[in-house]
Amino acid sequence: MSAKDEMSFLDHLEDLRWHLIRSIIAVLIIATVAFVMKGFIFDSIIFAPKNMNFPTYKMFCQISTFFGITSDFCAESLPFTIQNRTMAGQFSAHIWTSIWAGFILGFPYLLYELWKFISPGLYEEERKYSKGFIGAASFLFFLGVVFGYYIVAPLSINFLGTYQVSSEVSNEIDIGSYIATVRASVIACGIMFELPILIYFLTKIGLVTPEFLKKYRKMALVLVLVLSAVITPPDIASQVIVAIPVMILYQVSISISKFVIRKERKNAT
Repeated sequence: MSAKDEMSFLDHLEDLRWHLIRSIIAVLIIATVAFVMKGFIFDSIIFAPKNMNFPTYKMFCQISTFFGITSDFCAESLPFTIQNRTMAGQFSAHIWTSIWAGFILGFPYLLYELWKFISPGLYEEERKYSKGFIGAASFLFFLGVVFGYYIVAPLSINFLGTYQVSSEVSNEIDIGSYIATVRASVIACGIMFELPILIYFLTKIGLVTPEFLKKYRKMALVLVLVLSAVITPPDIASQVIVAIPVMILYQVSISISKFVIRKERKNAT
C-alpha cells in the first residue's frame, strides 16, 4: 500500500485543494491569453454566427436551394443588432467570455487534475483500462463544442434573431443575451457528448447495465428531445438535428456498457 492510499481524510482534502488550485491557475492563464486576443475571440468566433457568410448558413442555404425551398438561411443579413445597455456591460462580457474560454480550452488539463486525484483510489486493473480517459473525454467534449458552435448556436441565433411577433417590434439584442445563447449552446453540447464516459463509470460501479439502457431507450429518446428543445429554437427540425447525434452516442454507450460487463465477467473467472 502506498503513502497515497494511507492518507487521512484531511490529507485528501489538502490534496484536492491543490488540484483545484492548479486547475484554477490553468483556467486563469488561458483566460488571460483570451482576454488579450479580444478581437479574434469576439469578431472571429463569438459574433461570427451573426454573419450570413457563416459556413452553417451557407450549407443550409445550398440544401434549401437544391430542394427549391425558400429559406431565411439565404438572406443577406440577420435583422437584428447587438447592443450594450449598461456602463460595464462590455467589460463584464469581455471578462466572463475570457474565463469561459479558459474553461473550454483548458478542459483536458482539468480532466487531468481530476484523474490525478481519483486514480490512486482505483485498482491497478481499473487504471489500466482507464488510461484513455483523458483523451476520450476531451475528444468527446470538443466534438460536442464544435457541434454546438456550428449547428446549435447558428440555428438558435438565426431563428430567435429573425423571430417577430409584430413588425412594430425590432430586435435589439443585449450583448449578454447574445453571448449567453452561444455559450449555452456550446457548453451544453460539450457536456451532452460526455454521455459514453458517464455510462462507462456508471457501469463500472454497478449502477447501469446494458439491459437497463435498452429497456429505457424510449424514455431516453423523450428526455433527449426535451433537452434539445431547451437548447435549440422551438422547431422540430432543429430538435431532431440535435437529438440524432445524442441518440447515436446513447447507442455507443450501450456498446461500452456491454464491453465493461464482459471485461468484469472475464476477470471474475
